[in-house]
Amino acid sequence: MNNATVFPSLKYDNASAAIDFLTGAFGAERHAVYTGENDSVVHAELRFGNGLVMLGSARGDFAATRGGGGGIYVVVEDADAHHEQARSAGAQITRAPYDSDYGSREYSAQDPEGNAWHFGTYQPFEFDHAAAS
Repeated sequence: MNNATVFPSLKYDNASAAIDFLTGAFGAERHAVYTGENDSVVHAELRFGNGLVMLGSARGDFAATRGGGGGIYVVVEDADAHHEQARSAGAQITRAPYDSDYGSREYSAQDPEGNAWHFGTYQPFEFDHAAAS
């Protein structure tokens, strides 16, 4: 059983296209997709490993996020291979793969609506923060 307690949520002008992009370029897996009128996405859940991102179509009371803040970090086993998959699928790479000061291999990209996505090998629950202080 996954006991995750934080689930990032995004709104897209074209949520259906975003789902196709996120599954194709970033390797997300469809967990649930609920559609409404005019093929709008009322609610969707995409898995990244044992994590989950929720998303849906923008509407009057919820504007599209369009890179409006922050970003989403996804742990991947091989950042270079993941980067190549994303680049080949047309993702806009905003930071090429690099080695961080804390031992992670990472890169950053944007989805077609400008939301920031960061991928790397850093696993917060496995990092010894006391030793790094």
